[in-house]
Amino acid sequence: MTEKPAKQEHLLSSVTNALLIMRAFTLEEPEKGIRELSKELALSKSSVQRLVATLSQQGFVVKDPSTQKYRLGVSLLGLSRVVTNHLEIHREALPVLEKLVEKLGETAHIGILEGTNVVYLHKVETKRPTSILTDIGKNNPPYCTGCGKAILAYQDSEVIEQVISEGLIPYTDKTITIPSEFRDHLKEIKQNGFAVSMGELNEDAVSIAAPVRDYTGHVFAALSIVGPIQRMNSNLIPAYSKEVMRAAMEISENLGYIKKISYRPDRSN
Repeated sequence: MTEKPAKQEHLLSSVTNALLIMRAFTLEEPEKGIRELSKELALSKSSVQRLVATLSQQGFVVKDPSTQKYRLGVSLLGLSRVVTNHLEIHREALPVLEKLVEKLGETAHIGILEGTNVVYLHKVETKRPTSILTDIGKNNPPYCTGCGKAILAYQDSEVIEQVISEGLIPYTDKTITIPSEFRDHLKEIKQNGFAVSMGELNEDAVSIAAPVRDYTGHVFAALSIVGPIQRMNSNLIPAYSKEVMRAAMEISENLGYIKKISYRPDRSN
């Protein structure tokens, strides 16, 4: 009966030691060998060797062939970009969301994709009465929400297929549940630059969303407005989608994104 807790304790110890190894690298000492790490962390050389090998396989540390020492790898840059994006978007999005809510009179969100769920990071509520409840930190399915579809449309096919493989569960009779239709729907969203979820998650709710990009152009979040279907009817979609796209682009530019403008030669001469 004690075997399972013992294995769990060993796993936790290994994770802790792996994190300690990564934290051992500093600006003053960016490279360290197995012997140095073993002595500094009071771990056996065999344990350090095993953990470093695992970290190296995942790209978190790399070995310099000339010095035979290790340094932090580029995989950590990807994680740091995620953290930086989340911190920056809180700061840059708030005034934009506030202006959008004031102009359109509906609640605005910033959402991100975590695994195969959409999580709301930011929310500015409308002062108008609404029965639609959304919470920061709440998980929602990406395939039937504005934010989720606006992000998914710009992801690699592997991400899209992972969502599909977990099942397109119908929340209402308007939820897209056929994989081929959903793939075509995402292509249309990417072409239009915005996503609409009209009664797909909640039959009484409408959301309109547009992608938010980081400085590299990668879509890592989406901005959406959500309101009751009685107010946000289909006639308002064209005008509201333009405002949402404009606001999403403003946040993207605040985060360092520079929109590429295709060059068209002047043929008038």
